[in-house]
Amino acid sequence: MPEQPWKGNTGSRRHLEPNSRAWEGIRELKREVGELRRANEQRGRQAPSPERARHSGSERRGASAVRTRRSRGRTRLIIAVGVVAIVLVMLLSGVFGNSDSFRPPSNAALAGLSVRQRIVTIADSQVGYSTRPSSSYCNKFSSYWGAGTAGCPSGETSEEWCADFAAWAWQKAGVQFTYGYSSGEINAGAVSFYEWGVANGRWHPATSGYVAAPGDVAVYGLSLGAVPSAAHVAIVTDDAAGQRGPNVINGDGDRTGFSVVETGTDQIRADAGHNENSTLIGYVSPT
Repeated sequence: MPEQPWKGNTGSRRHLEPNSRAWEGIRELKREVGELRRANEQRGRQAPSPERARHSGSERRGASAVRTRRSRGRTRLIIAVGVVAIVLVMLLSGVFGNSDSFRPPSNAALAGLSVRQRIVTIADSQVGYSTRPSSSYCNKFSSYWGAGTAGCPSGETSEEWCADFAAWAWQKAGVQFTYGYSSGEINAGAVSFYEWGVANGRWHPATSGYVAAPGDVAVYGLSLGAVPSAAHVAIVTDDAAGQRGPNVINGDGDRTGFSVVETGTDQIRADAGHNENSTLIGYVSPT
């Protein structure tokens, strides 16, 4: 069962460091615009005076040609300034929290890592991602799976997405499973991870003494009635000795925002707000 919404606001954790190559591109465009402006000014100083133009037909033609060049120069300047403005809007929207800036690591960056390491690296790259609009469940992970409700302003889809996020990280890392709604398939329901784990021999109850490994999915608030459900799932990054719960990355978390990707430390209960009484039940291994 998808987790319940809760609005927290204790200071969002965001990846806001500017991209140095993006800013270098902006500086280069501004430099070119400046050079074009100076060239236009130089052409203006070299144009024939009105007095000379009145006494010579050839000079009038020359002045007309200069004006034409100046007009073209102004057009190029306007276009260049427009390009700078467009680039600024696009780049600044990514620098300051646009969800499109949260791209997963490249294949080259993941080369040489184990499946479990890839899962954690991919999930960690999304920490700080938030839904758009911020008070909605419109997210890119559900739309990646073709799941959720259409109609989001960004063209994404809307549903509570902790399981969609975990499934996305697993799939990007190379874990083999089927996303769907038949028995033994993973979907937006948090309980689907439990059911998949049981079906594939990868379910580990928290009471079994199992020590979670990076890349596992922690399951919270499991209910095995006529209609099985779970409150929340999160990707394990570490299970340190002496802690009651694992360190995790939560999709659709709500401690630092309405619906964000955020970390959790010693997380024995579901991410605050989903259901504080939903305790850790066990883990599902990807391998």
